Amino acid sequence: MRIDYLTLFPGMFEGVLNQSILKRAQEKDLLQVNTVDFRHFAENKHNQVDDYPFGGGQGMVLKPEPIFNAMDSIERTEDTRVILMCPQGRPFTQAIANELSQAEHLVFICGHYEGYDERIREHLVTDEISMGDYVLTGGELPAMVMTDAVVRLLPGVLGNQQSHMDDSFQDGLLEFPQYTRPRIYKDLNVPDVLLSGNHAHIDNWRYEQKILRTWEKRPDLLEQYPFTKKDQEIIERYKKQLKKD
Repeated sequence: MRIDYLTLFPGMFEGVLNQSILKRAQEKDLLQVNTVDFRHFAENKHNQVDDYPFGGGQGMVLKPEPIFNAMDSIERTEDTRVILMCPQGRPFTQAIANELSQAEHLVFICGHYEGYDERIREHLVTDEISMGDYVLTGGELPAMVMTDAVVRLLPGVLGNQQSHMDDSFQDGLLEFPQYTRPRIYKDLNVPDVLLSGNHAHIDNWRYEQKILRTWEKRPDLLEQYPFTKKDQEIIERYKKQLKKD
């Protein structure tokens, strides 16, 4: 995968892209990254990239010329996904991360100031994506978060390719509880089923825990999950147990 970042602050990416999984992905030649400072593509002697909005209003708006010119400097194909980091976009989810992990080339447009000239949105962008119902100073941090979520799904990036399959949201549910050594810590025990060696029982326990965790913490996710009669029975048994306790 190749990823280009259009940004006014390329230095913000250095720490994130040169650590941990993202660094290893580049060392394995599974990921190629490039930052483009679109200030260098401004068409005025002061390298101004923003201006006051027509019609009046607060703040400054990114001008179209630097973004269009910077995009022209990037080699793209018909399949390139150009992502505008924008609070008006569709909320980022694990499903979108899976979708984008299938692309060979991503371009992130990271804005600043009050917003973008609308012509950028209309004529350059394939995807508008938001990290949530809040506003940040710029698009660099969301772009880095999305990069991490997407790149870890690429074949060969993680040591164990199945590692991400149990992650929260990957199948629409939250992840099951995890335990490690020591078996007993401050009189707190690891569930016996995990020590039984019976993998069928362990898998069943983990699935039940995923259903219950999602029901308790994120019941909204179950609205889209293909709920079965067995799943409902798991919850009903748990409710009865809560009443007894």
